[in-house]
Amino acid sequence: MNTNEKIIIYQVFTRLFGNGNPNCKYNGSLEENGCGKMADFTTKALNEIKKLGATHIWYTGIIEHATQTNYSRYGIQPDHPAIVKGKAGSPYAIKDYYDIDPDLANSIPDRMKEFHNLVKRTHKAGLKMIIDFVPNHVARQYHSDAKPEGVADLGEKDNKDLAFSPLNNFYYIPGQPLQGHIDLHKNAPEPYQEFPAKATGNDKFDAWPGINDWYETVKLNYGIDYVGGRVCRFHPIPDTWYKMRDILLFWAAKDIDGFRCDMAEMVPADFWAWAIPQIKQSYPHIIFIAEVYNPNEYHNYLLHGQFDYLYDKVGLYDTLRALTCGSESATAIQHRWQSLGNIQPRMLNFLENHDEQRIASDFFAGNGFKAIPAMIVSACMNTNPVMVYFGQEFGEPGMDTEGFSGRDGRTTIFDYWSVDSIRRWRNGGKFDGKLLSNEEKKLQQFYTTLLNLCNTEDAIRQGEFFDLTYVNLEGWMFNEHKQYAFLRKCKDELLLIVVNFDGMPARPGIKIPQHAFEYLQIPVKPSYEATDLLSGKTEELSMAPDQHTHVQLEAYSGKILKIKL
Repeated sequence: MNTNEKIIIYQVFTRLFGNGNPNCKYNGSLEENGCGKMADFTTKALNEIKKLGATHIWYTGIIEHATQTNYSRYGIQPDHPAIVKGKAGSPYAIKDYYDIDPDLANSIPDRMKEFHNLVKRTHKAGLKMIIDFVPNHVARQYHSDAKPEGVADLGEKDNKDLAFSPLNNFYYIPGQPLQGHIDLHKNAPEPYQEFPAKATGNDKFDAWPGINDWYETVKLNYGIDYVGGRVCRFHPIPDTWYKMRDILLFWAAKDIDGFRCDMAEMVPADFWAWAIPQIKQSYPHIIFIAEVYNPNEYHNYLLHGQFDYLYDKVGLYDTLRALTCGSESATAIQHRWQSLGNIQPRMLNFLENHDEQRIASDFFAGNGFKAIPAMIVSACMNTNPVMVYFGQEFGEPGMDTEGFSGRDGRTTIFDYWSVDSIRRWRNGGKFDGKLLSNEEKKLQQFYTTLLNLCNTEDAIRQGEFFDLTYVNLEGWMFNEHKQYAFLRKCKDELLLIVVNFDGMPARPGIKIPQHAFEYLQIPVKPSYEATDLLSGKTEELSMAPDQHTHVQLEAYSGKILKIKL
């Protein structure tokens, strides 16, 4: 981990980024709607992403997954449509761990070469590259046609008469076909058949997955006998452990810089504790980010499991979302970081990703500007990584009805589609801003300024943090439910960061305690000249121990006031 850099991740859904079709059809095919390619991440595109302040780019959906598009003429076995979500398919239903998704290549036989070129372009632009690793489940018709010589396919040597064996890669429901509360025909001449049925990816150990299950996937077996009392059979090492470690090594050798590990907490921490050190032995620079939602497991996956970073979803994300929507108090932020203790620097902050609803959607805030205070907090509170999702910087509403995904406030991960704000920003690869509205440009400018500050300001990148909530409770000059203030300091630079979650302008009086002056070694002066790093404007601050410092804030806004001590 490079402690000299605050990690800023730009997550992009690879298939959607370069699609320039403004007239996509509901549930349209590849031929009808088109598809973005790896080649669309040109040097110009990557430089623009770098300019936004990103240090890392997470290309989501790179590895080959199940799809309703037929690539059999390229030696890729077709998937039965009954077990593919959407025309394009879910990138989390991996069909071949050793291959690149053919949708993403201009020349399908050269898809791995195109991937290598993408890695090189990404690094040349000064960005580090993260890809998904999906360890918990695979597509129902998993079949690797690109696996290295001598590698046995997942499930190839399984004893299907056993519900569980540590030697098996899958879990089975012996003697029962897959039946499911789903349409196993789905516009196909023959119904989908699976015998014996395999357990479904979301830990469903029967033959009847429903429409809300991850029915298109099967659960991988890491040696836990779920049906037999969750007994762990880790000695000798289960076969799946070796196979998955080898897959990690395969991709690590391709000069990538990190793995975002999907639903990592559904895989035992013991596996990660065994596998990650082996990867890092050969590739010490590679970071591992875990999607973990259970706070009781955080220490287990960080300390035992050896992850570098974990999602901060059920803590900070949920709190900032509720605050932005007006249903939570800003005092909750203090509880969130305190509950993490010493692991806070290893939590990944975000307000959007492919799983969550867009800020500007009708289901969240309805307007990207309303999340400005939340974004300032998310980016500036600590030294830990922060992530934005492509289009977030323009206020992409995600309110399209794309197909399988439906109108749910999310950008589809299942359909062939084009993202309106991204398409206009790209403008055929020119990135000249001509097709963006003034509001979109204004929001993009905010994100660019904020994210770049994360690495140009030492106080944000590596400085001390001091929360001012506890001295500003129940004061008549500061609404602790709608405003939040904290200090960051490095050497002789002090930042006073204040945000306003209210839809009304405010002029809070912020009390800074004597303890803060002592702890951060702030010299007491009659007044301080402060520059708001977001606007570039300077103002005089009267800041004395246990007195009120007044700051004027617009609705849904914030200031990062820099003082040279």
